[in-house]
Amino acid sequence: MAVPISPEELLKKRMAIFRHQSQKDGVVFQGDDSREFWQRSEDRNEETAEMYDQLGLAEYEAIEGFRRYHFL
Repeated sequence: MAVPISPEELLKKRMAIFRHQSQKDGVVFQGDDSREFWQRSEDRNEETAEMYDQLGLAEYEAIEGFRRYHFL
């Protein structure tokens, strides 16, 4: 599932991440990426929107992608 995000909604998402206590002092699975969580999140959402645009679909500021996991 893909949910389009407007520039205003992207800013709201960033502010929500800032207010969420567990995201303030680093990410649990940081890996080699030293950026803050909100930066990683925004970049990922903007890259998803760019991929949709390249496929010829509607152009958005960002797109939040969701994947269904089937648990056994």
